[in-house]
Amino acid sequence: MEDRTRSTAKPRTVLWRIALYLVAVIAWLAIAGVGGPTFGKLSEVQSNDQASFLPASAEATKALDWQEKFRDSEAIPAVVVIADEAGIAPKDVPDALERLDTLDALEGEVIGPIPSEDGKALEIIVPLDPQADTAAAVDEVRALVEEELPASASAYVTGPAGFSADLKEAFSGIDGVLLGVALAAVFVILLLVYRSLLLPLIVLSTSVMALCAAILAVYYMALAGWIRLDGQSQGILSILVIGAATDYSLLFVARHREALSTGAGRWQAVTQAWRGCLEPVLASGGTVTVGLLCLLFSDLNSNRALGPIGASGIVFSVIAALTFLPAALGLVGRSAYWPVLPKPSSAHHAAADRGLWAWVARLVRRRHRTVWISCCAVLLIGAAGITGLQAHGVAQSDLVLGESQARTGQQVLGEHFPAGSGSPASVVLPEEQTQSALELIDGAAGVDSVTLQAEGGAPVGSRPGAQPQVIDGMVLGSITLSDAADSEAAKETVLGLRVTLHELDPQILVGGSTATMLDTAQTAEEDLVKIIPLTLAAILLILMLLLRSILAPVLLIVTTVLSYGTAMGVSALVFNHVFKFPGADPSVPLFGFVFLVALGVDYNIFLMTRVREETLQHGTAEGMSRGLRATGGVITSAGVVLAATFAALGVIPIMFLVQLGFIVAFGVLLDTLIVRSLLVPALVHQVGSAIWWPSKLMRRV
Repeated sequence: MEDRTRSTAKPRTVLWRIALYLVAVIAWLAIAGVGGPTFGKLSEVQSNDQASFLPASAEATKALDWQEKFRDSEAIPAVVVIADEAGIAPKDVPDALERLDTLDALEGEVIGPIPSEDGKALEIIVPLDPQADTAAAVDEVRALVEEELPASASAYVTGPAGFSADLKEAFSGIDGVLLGVALAAVFVILLLVYRSLLLPLIVLSTSVMALCAAILAVYYMALAGWIRLDGQSQGILSILVIGAATDYSLLFVARHREALSTGAGRWQAVTQAWRGCLEPVLASGGTVTVGLLCLLFSDLNSNRALGPIGASGIVFSVIAALTFLPAALGLVGRSAYWPVLPKPSSAHHAAADRGLWAWVARLVRRRHRTVWISCCAVLLIGAAGITGLQAHGVAQSDLVLGESQARTGQQVLGEHFPAGSGSPASVVLPEEQTQSALELIDGAAGVDSVTLQAEGGAPVGSRPGAQPQVIDGMVLGSITLSDAADSEAAKETVLGLRVTLHELDPQILVGGSTATMLDTAQTAEEDLVKIIPLTLAAILLILMLLLRSILAPVLLIVTTVLSYGTAMGVSALVFNHVFKFPGADPSVPLFGFVFLVALGVDYNIFLMTRVREETLQHGTAEGMSRGLRATGGVITSAGVVLAATFAALGVIPIMFLVQLGFIVAFGVLLDTLIVRSLLVPALVHQVGSAIWWPSKLMRRV
């Protein structure tokens, strides 16, 4: 057939097609040539400082702005803890300060060694240049401290610099390991699905092209200061693009293979596939893009940034699937499927009538009431576990999974010193309220001590006659908490201080790392209430426009939300009782919702656009059965691919990414195998042609 098509086509038309396809492929290769190397430069425009993601209205942000006025240095403190159960004193590490003074990244004066009251630990505070490589500087501090250390002593580097170094090490796999694992997983799945070597490579190339283009866009947006890029957003971008671009490619390949099976030639098959998947791919990409852009309404800069970052990835995924992939398949032709070439029309339809999805379609059609009631019962039981989701934030020391010297150092610090000494809270107060405020702070539960800052940054009392520094009528204080700065007890202390001090004077501000975590959690909870309705409304509108119906989109949204609830409920049980996580980031429910609802609706779009197409010729009941048979295999493959790509987030030892990866992977499989395959078809059969209300299509039985 392909030879016959080639012989009857006009030579000039064939040459134009080949030229057009070559231009498309070369253009994408050029984009990849520029975007690929840019991947390694993303770290240059990253910011992983949690305080920078808070809104300007947050109290911690206002306090930080005041701190900048008092601060002579932007140094990041590395807190060194040397412990020895046999006892240790400053004389036991006589050369420690001299060695630390040789640090290239040192900014300011090294403080210490400060002995603990029990005489079993020393504390040294090393201020590091924020422009230096923090991870490398922390490694150097560790090496210098461990020189000539007593044999029975142990040294740890913790504090803001220590945790920052741990985070950087955890994110180090974003550039290579994560991408490699995701691509390898997708390649294996595609090999099993297509039993071809060339076709999986073409599909993966489509994903890589889309990712390279998205990286370029994100890099220049971050460079221009339009967005704040962090390691989490970078990892999510890679996974999202690989999964989405592969899904759209699978839909195109399914249509292309179907066209070849019905006798279409090389050029006609590409054209038919492009026309058949244009509407569902654009609608699918539109729902995910709109869902992600709803994050722009977030008050957290980190959440807001993921909107355009993820949206750019989806846009380029759609463009690559509708340009590069058709061009590549047009140039390669039927050979892309070798050695399992598309079957002739009669054999293709016979296999479809006897296959798994034909059996599922018949089962759902005959037992639709039993099917949808059973599915709803199972989903509701799973959703009940959502009450156990502890998404109130986790301690900074728990963000990184596995071994962490900063976490261990924090624990040792808490055993011998006030646990909050490494990351004190800050307080900004009017000069005239100084004495009253200090009395309230000093008497508050959970506070170990409080000092005011004198000129030069030293605490008042460190030298004779030192007076508090006053700027614009305000003074700055440092509060050492009794509990670790990232603990729930410390958050309760800060919350109590704010209530007490605001009653004294509303101008008083309490900030610091503990306050930042507290404000972040509160803002994330407010975002959840605000963004979920916006996302649902936007996606519902797109579905109504696509399906020319009101009832069908409402039904699809309800089933997808039910699937989300089940995914979160089961995830809560797994996090609490299997992985033993201490909690979850406050943004986990929001990110899980945006991804699961937007991506879950994708598969319903793939299904229902095909059902609508079949209904125009065969009526609703038969159209549903034919649509399920036609899309069952490709949508299930797409769901497995997307679940595998998000599961790859588990290779990065960051609790947030591991949790998000599990939620989305499990939720996508749940949506693919139960909601789209059984629940939605059964409900359509139950409702009948009224599912298309109020369009004219409801008149077709």
